[in-house]
Amino acid sequence: MKKRNVINLIKYHEDKNESAFRTEASEIARGFEAAGDGELAAYIMALISDANAFVPQTLGEDGKDFLRPLESTSAPLPLPDAIAMDVTGVCNAISHNIGVNKFLFQGPPGSGKTQTSRQIARITNRDLYLVDFNAVIDSKLGQTGKNIGRLFAEINDMRHPDKAVVLFDEIDALALDRVNNHDVREMGRATSALLKELDSLNEQVVLIATTNLYAALDKALVRRFDSIIDFGRYSRDDLLEISEVMLSGLLDKFKNVARNMRLFRKIMNQMPEIPYPGELENMLRTSLAFSKPGDLYDYLRRLYSQACPDTSIRDYAQLSQQGFTLREIEVLSQVPKTTISRELREVRGE
Repeated sequence: MKKRNVINLIKYHEDKNESAFRTEASEIARGFEAAGDGELAAYIMALISDANAFVPQTLGEDGKDFLRPLESTSAPLPLPDAIAMDVTGVCNAISHNIGVNKFLFQGPPGSGKTQTSRQIARITNRDLYLVDFNAVIDSKLGQTGKNIGRLFAEINDMRHPDKAVVLFDEIDALALDRVNNHDVREMGRATSALLKELDSLNEQVVLIATTNLYAALDKALVRRFDSIIDFGRYSRDDLLEISEVMLSGLLDKFKNVARNMRLFRKIMNQMPEIPYPGELENMLRTSLAFSKPGDLYDYLRRLYSQACPDTSIRDYAQLSQQGFTLREIEVLSQVPKTTISRELREVRGE
């Protein structure tokens, strides 16, 4: 940056010439970019735009940065009606800016808490930022509490707090019950610092925390949240319906496989417990991705092996008892229907 740039900035500021001021600032940013300091250039451009800006690490105390941008998602996650209605309520509260801005999503792993947070950021047209617990939690005595203070200073100093969602993913890393934790004093200090900062959070910032360990959370922390959403409310029928929606979307990306939703439903129904969406989606993805090229139904055989690990696809009698038709058994076993029918008659003594 040259002396001319500094003089021009001051002059344009005094003249209240906003357009010229932004143009000059953009030129300064391009200069830093050309000099190899892209981080500072991005920071300057964010300051003169509508985006939230954070001080580059090289300008902050000891170089630590506690928030990192996280992409929202355009892929909607199918949710049971009860949870979907609560999520709609969260979005309404955010959109109407009524001071309800702290939400706790609790439930089993894979139940959609983090994915829903990303959807909420997209729906409400806000930037999403993830708290980096690796940077916040420190082995030095008392430092974690200090870092929590600096984290919230970073949040409250956002240039556009009304455009931000801050995600504390698995907040239990910071706030397990102070009485039950082994390191009572240190975790007690960290949790106390978190409670204090939550009380002074800018109401324009939306804070979403997730946890798999709701029962172990400090009760004083739980009371700080305006609303608690339970993501453990999936029925078996909900999960079956979600599995079909997920598979249908994935099949659109795999052109060399066959779509047989009737057979898929029967396979999924063999599972004693259907996984929550996170694990379910991974199971479907891997079954498709690792299926044999050119084999239209191999992904269904792989799914059946996961649903019934103790049953062979050549056990025609068992497959028949599970409700599969001759044609479906033929698809799974890759054995002609005539052979299957003959062997079933022999088993029955016909």
